[in-house]
Amino acid sequence: MSSQPPTTIAELLADRTTVLSFSLVLALIISAYVLSLATLRRGTSGALRFLFIWHAFDALIHFIFEGSFLYNALFTYVSLPSFASAAPNWLGYTDRLYGSNFGGPENHLAALWRVYAQADSRWGGADATVVSIELLTVLLAGPVAAYVAILIARGDARASIWMIALAVAELYGGFMTFAPEWLTGSPSLDTSNWIFTWVYLFFFNTLWVWIPMYAIYVSYKDICNAFNVRTEVIVASEEKLKKEESKKAR
Repeated sequence: MSSQPPTTIAELLADRTTVLSFSLVLALIISAYVLSLATLRRGTSGALRFLFIWHAFDALIHFIFEGSFLYNALFTYVSLPSFASAAPNWLGYTDRLYGSNFGGPENHLAALWRVYAQADSRWGGADATVVSIELLTVLLAGPVAAYVAILIARGDARASIWMIALAVAELYGGFMTFAPEWLTGSPSLDTSNWIFTWVYLFFFNTLWVWIPMYAIYVSYKDICNAFNVRTEVIVASEEKLKKEESKKAR
């Protein structure tokens, strides 16, 4: 990682860790797309195909990227010398500092988070709020995203219910990640240049705002359509029953 933060796209792409990170994200997107070609029926709508790709990609991001953050926050640390002041109490230890900032050169995913931590320093250490949210994200949201993709591939109507549940959880998680920062003057966020503000913080985080909102919209329409069809069937059944009773009465 370069000592100076990037201020141009050229500087951003000159960083080896950043290029590897973007390449891994692209590889996960391609993997999700290829999986959609292999599993979805030909008649699958464009909306559902997009949401399948999104949820497959979402699961991979949670498991690989955020899973690595969680691992480093829980297991990667440096011990403080005896003469140093006590570290914040984390996992019962006050003589250790945890997080990706302390991963060695062989820990490539820790290096990835050190790059992102230039924009949001909480991701380089072990922030209690962020780690708590990521525990739910990795252990619950990741499996649910994979389950939604499976349901879409099967043509199972339950996909809409689970998509709404997951989308609401991810919107809430995003809010709880950033609301504490905004309310305290954003001490961990560095918006000194447009790359940090619009690439790292805005673009990569609002993907988990706009697409979950779209998933809610598609699922809402699907559920409403199902209820409308049910109502039409009930009305038609009642009308048929009335006609049959009318004939008997004659």
